[in-house]
Amino acid sequence: MDSKDYAKEVIELEAAAVAGLVDHLDDSFNKAVSLILDCGGRVIVTGMGKSGLIGRKIAATLNSTGIASFFLHPAEAMHGDLGLIRSEDILMAISKSGQLEEIETILAAARRLRVKIVALCGTVNSPLFQRADIALNCSVAAEACSNNLVPTSSTTAALVMGDALAVALLKARDFSPDDFAVLHPGGVLGRRLLKHVHEVHHTSDEIPLVSPKASVPDMIIEMTSKRLGCVLMTDDDGRVAGIFTDGDLRRLVQKSEDFYSLTASQLMLSSPKTLSQDAVLDAALAIMEKHSITQLATVDENDRLAGIIHLHDLLKTKLV
Repeated sequence: MDSKDYAKEVIELEAAAVAGLVDHLDDSFNKAVSLILDCGGRVIVTGMGKSGLIGRKIAATLNSTGIASFFLHPAEAMHGDLGLIRSEDILMAISKSGQLEEIETILAAARRLRVKIVALCGTVNSPLFQRADIALNCSVAAEACSNNLVPTSSTTAALVMGDALAVALLKARDFSPDDFAVLHPGGVLGRRLLKHVHEVHHTSDEIPLVSPKASVPDMIIEMTSKRLGCVLMTDDDGRVAGIFTDGDLRRLVQKSEDFYSLTASQLMLSSPKTLSQDAVLDAALAIMEKHSITQLATVDENDRLAGIIHLHDLLKTKLV
């Protein structure tokens, strides 16, 4: 067996382990979601070894979706960090074996403070699974290791269960893209969710705009001078009535020799896609991708033409 065959086997085993979690879900999952929703404190995540690394990621995911959380290492807890635990917190303990030796100190402190314990556990007949207030079954049939020893499938299962909790909590709280943006102001996510269309769209004299009665030559001149690959038309109220793109022009040339006598109103695409100028850039990108277009007219609160945004404008923001 070559390396690719081993890789395929590992991926298939871990995929099967994740799929198996569906059968493990029961009312305990709903109870865990409700418990965290009602928590007045933080979700403190703990675990040793590979379970601890998974715990760090789960805590980070919870934080990124608005659930205050942090990872508490069992060893650090024994040397003073137990003081971080408060009575209003929830302790989330992650362990494949479910044995308590390594996290007994944290569990004892949680019990003294009457902190509820949620376990993500890979062994259902283990002490941790039995003693937790809510236990989620993360067991797997086997590790994706030929010796069934290296934590692989088990850590993947725990991670996916943590993601399932985070997303279920997100849905239960109606956590919106705007909420997400507040917590992710940097990088591509920040640009996509915090930067608005009105910050980058073309307005006023930069808009390629012609009258519905404009001739084809007039449309070509306006399209060429504004360099946005289209021209727009508006009705008497200033609302977007149509669009004619450079692609439309090429198709027109291919199928007709007598088009110079036509007007914009005869050639335009009526009721083109538009977007509020107050929308976030991510919304503009989503519409362009969905409809395979590169230009999008933007409108104000009265649905009147405000500007136009091109895919190149999004590229300049390093959004894509």
